[in-house]
Amino acid sequence: MERSWKCPVIRLDPADNIVVARQPIAAGTFIPEEGITVKTDIPIGHKIASRAISCGEPVWKYNTVIGYASRDVDAGTHMHNDTIHFDAVSEEYHFCQDYHPVEVLPPEKQHTFLGYVRPDGQVGTRNCIGVIVCSNCAATVARKVAAHFTEAIMAAYPHVDAVVPLITSSGCGLEKSGDPLTYLRRVLGGHVKNPNMAGALVCSLGCETNNIDGFFQEARLTPGPMLGRLVIQDEGGSRKAVARGIAMVEAMLPLAEQCRRQPVSVSHLKIGLECGGSDSFSGSSANPALGRAIDLLIKNGGTAVLTEPTELLGVEGALARRARSPEVAQKLIDVMHWWMDYCKGRDSQINGKVTPGNNAGGITNVLEKALGSAKKGGSSPLNDVVGYAEPVTGPGLIIMNSPSYDPVSAAAMFAGGCNLCAFTTGRGSCYGSQHFPTLKIASNTPLFERQVDDMDLNAGTVIDGDRTLEQMGEEIFEALIAAASGKLTKSELFGMGSDEFIVWWLGTTA
Repeated sequence: MERSWKCPVIRLDPADNIVVARQPIAAGTFIPEEGITVKTDIPIGHKIASRAISCGEPVWKYNTVIGYASRDVDAGTHMHNDTIHFDAVSEEYHFCQDYHPVEVLPPEKQHTFLGYVRPDGQVGTRNCIGVIVCSNCAATVARKVAAHFTEAIMAAYPHVDAVVPLITSSGCGLEKSGDPLTYLRRVLGGHVKNPNMAGALVCSLGCETNNIDGFFQEARLTPGPMLGRLVIQDEGGSRKAVARGIAMVEAMLPLAEQCRRQPVSVSHLKIGLECGGSDSFSGSSANPALGRAIDLLIKNGGTAVLTEPTELLGVEGALARRARSPEVAQKLIDVMHWWMDYCKGRDSQINGKVTPGNNAGGITNVLEKALGSAKKGGSSPLNDVVGYAEPVTGPGLIIMNSPSYDPVSAAAMFAGGCNLCAFTTGRGSCYGSQHFPTLKIASNTPLFERQVDDMDLNAGTVIDGDRTLEQMGEEIFEALIAAASGKLTKSELFGMGSDEFIVWWLGTTA
């Protein structure tokens, strides 16, 4: 659908020296609200100089410097790759300066959702059985076990959402100690323990580096009716292992079927925050609207987990000012320094260059991207910073260390205890999961209409002028409660998730 607005650009802050195109703008177009004539064709979401900017002068967006003019430009100039250059970020940190504790609503006034209460008191938003591998050596067996449970078979268990294969390419041929094995075991163990899992079958070949005995011991897992162990070599090979695995899951299904949803406080929600395929509108619509929803969640006693520190470069100082303690603030700065050192000399976005999709969507560099990425976390104080896939005890806003690779971050958040995911996108990411329900929020209306089968909500209505950020935030909050209560997301309806499980694999392969 073609759209036309009275004003074709958005001014994000009165102090900015750029404006953003709501729609494609042809060269020669006069914009009376800004008093400028566009010099060249401007794609949707891209920046335009609202006044003359001298070479080396800061470029301001959201009243924040996102780079410096690489040459003298006139008003109406396209401000992007050849007119903005990235410079080193220099932050002066003032720990906890902006910290204000949240006034959490009393229990009787908190919103509720319908969740699965587990014996340990955790609450799930889905009721799944996982078929998990210790290594890729057991991948085919695990896939065949999970694939046996077709829609026709699962119709007999209407209260079980899915039998989910969780296959990793790692687990063997890696270091016998250190981060690779630690992260793998942490992720796999966290998936077994997540309240969205009613049960799990762990499959192994039997001789891989990630030995099943060592894994169970390190993850503190105890076999039982809802947690099975399947070792292919002990079963006499792949065919026998598949038959045995199917029988073990069949024994779990009647027990999982007994689970029923019941009303519980929103304080039991732990929402993972993700963005992928961002565009220039992500920081103006979807991300800040999600941030409004997260502030409501935290006011209700809930937890939100923000990942991808590589996309927080330039805003870590603002987050450190919101930290509840100097120790929490320092943990964030330490994470950022680790990433800067890890990426030194590498062609990665933390050194300025964003992905091709981000760039095509109007984002020029990582500073500009970070301004939008951080907005997913709302305005609540920063309560903690945790390592990759570490348990999240909450409540409030937590930052988890993870790469800016959507499935790797999602796996870590689920392993940490998140039971729902909110995912914003401006270019059209299709990530989704059966066990980790993922609400997809489009930043612009053309995307929502183009990928309506993937997108759950359209934050582009903010850009269109049909909703305020506060109204969109309330809509997202209600949609999160509905998804947590069992309403299927678009990615669940499509069956997304069997190939979207990836673990952060650092270290040596041998």
